[in-house]
Amino acid sequence: MVAVVGPVEPALLTAWTAHYRRLGVERFHLAFHFPQHVPDAGRRQLLTTARELGLPTGQVSMGPWHEHTNSELRDALREQAGPGWHLLADSDEFHTHPAPLAEVTEAAEENGRAVVGGLMLDRVSADGRLALWRPEDGLDRTFPLGGHLTHCLLHGDPRKIVLALSDAAVASGNHHAPGRKPDPHTLACVHHFKWRSGVVDDLRRRVDHFTNGAWTEHTPAVRSEATRLLQHIDRHNNNRIDVSDPRLGFRHVTLDRMPDDWATEAARIHTAWRPPRQSWPGSTISSPSF
Repeated sequence: MVAVVGPVEPALLTAWTAHYRRLGVERFHLAFHFPQHVPDAGRRQLLTTARELGLPTGQVSMGPWHEHTNSELRDALREQAGPGWHLLADSDEFHTHPAPLAEVTEAAEENGRAVVGGLMLDRVSADGRLALWRPEDGLDRTFPLGGHLTHCLLHGDPRKIVLALSDAAVASGNHHAPGRKPDPHTLACVHHFKWRSGVVDDLRRRVDHFTNGAWTEHTPAVRSEATRLLQHIDRHNNNRIDVSDPRLGFRHVTLDRMPDDWATEAARIHTAWRPPRQSWPGSTISSPSF
């Protein structure tokens, strides 16, 4: 496992670690990054939880979360991890695969592929509220619906590289691997548990810092996606996502099995996805074609 962990709640880190250990992950290469607004007590609590879970905590950095911060930390971790397959996941991403990991990587190698892909499925509460969850309730019960919020509403890239051989470079956000193509018919489901209580403050802070230059951005994509989500919940009051919108395709899903008809659905979206046109303030540019 190679992952950069931000200031998530300790319960999420605990659930995330347990999920990947159930998948067979034994070695974790982690970096923890804390922006300036995170209080010392929150930082200490998360690192204490990590140590209690037996996770490495030697890589800790603090400061602005520039757009390149995650990639730089991730690539340093991949160097440390050494040769072989690297599993890549953000701390709010929980992968479900169509087969055990050993079989997934073996099939990729047999087909001459250096990467395995996935597609994000955004998880939300039953009524779309940005809910506070409790470990005793669990993520599946608190966020039972899965849909294509990132893809259809935010116009973000829903593609993910979930496994990569050590010599395969991976782009920012783990969205694609230059010169490498995953098999679109065997995509993992990347359950995305971002839409929890507290995300609105995080998104507003991100927009403000990118806008005023405190955090460096290289494309307008991250800021644009955050702005679209904020505008959406403002229209639907009480910090809610409109789960009734048929375009978003929300339905009940769980972490313990692939969603119904996932292979066909994911392949269709993955194959057809193209980056939207993005605009900087005062100008118009096209996003790069991958």
